[in-house]
Amino acid sequence: MSNRAVLEVIALDEEDAVAAQAGGADRLELVTDMAADGLTPSTTGFAAIRAAVDIPLRVMLRLTDGFAAGDAGQVAALVARASELREAGATEFVLGFLTPDGDPDLVVVERLLAVLDGCRWTFHRAIDRAADRDALRKQLADLPGLDTYLTAGAATGVDDGLATLKAEAARAGEAGYEPQILVGGGLRLDHLPELRAAGIDAFHIGGAARPNGWTAPVAAEAVRGWREALDG
Repeated sequence: MSNRAVLEVIALDEEDAVAAQAGGADRLELVTDMAADGLTPSTTGFAAIRAAVDIPLRVMLRLTDGFAAGDAGQVAALVARASELREAGATEFVLGFLTPDGDPDLVVVERLLAVLDGCRWTFHRAIDRAADRDALRKQLADLPGLDTYLTAGAATGVDDGLATLKAEAARAGEAGYEPQILVGGGLRLDHLPELRAAGIDAFHIGGAARPNGWTAPVAAEAVRGWREALDG
């Protein structure tokens, strides 16, 4: 079995996707509107990226900024978008919603999972805003398709979340801790040795793949620097 670490890169369009794959990305997270921290891309946008690259794509399911799913109309619209993306060929997704009390919004998550019909998915950084991370993991443990948590270990980023990330990695295999930890959110290259030593083997970058900022595309050479650091 390969020991290669997973490198996931945020892609906004085909140009990003092609550059990320050229740089050595293993998987892409597809979003739009990073001013709102990443929303669901259009079906045509997904199809264009799917045609441009041949690595796995995880599609964000979120129509509003933040970690609340919204009102009944917004939830219905999101379920409809998820169905459209499935029909367009999407097979992997990213989602995660909290109630006002910081608990996982199981009603909304389960409505989406009914449409996703067994697809693999990531519960994203909503976990970093949860009232109780351990309780959230255990509440989600039996949901079909959940194989990854995207987390910085803290709402403020990896610098503040290192201890939590290492502690959760040490619990791998326990109930609620079977999904892979995908570290992202203020992640830097100098974090990698400590995280790798803790057994963490999946990493997520967005701004780090864009040395000229979010108004510029992904740079293949920036992604390649991360790939080389992980493979070294």
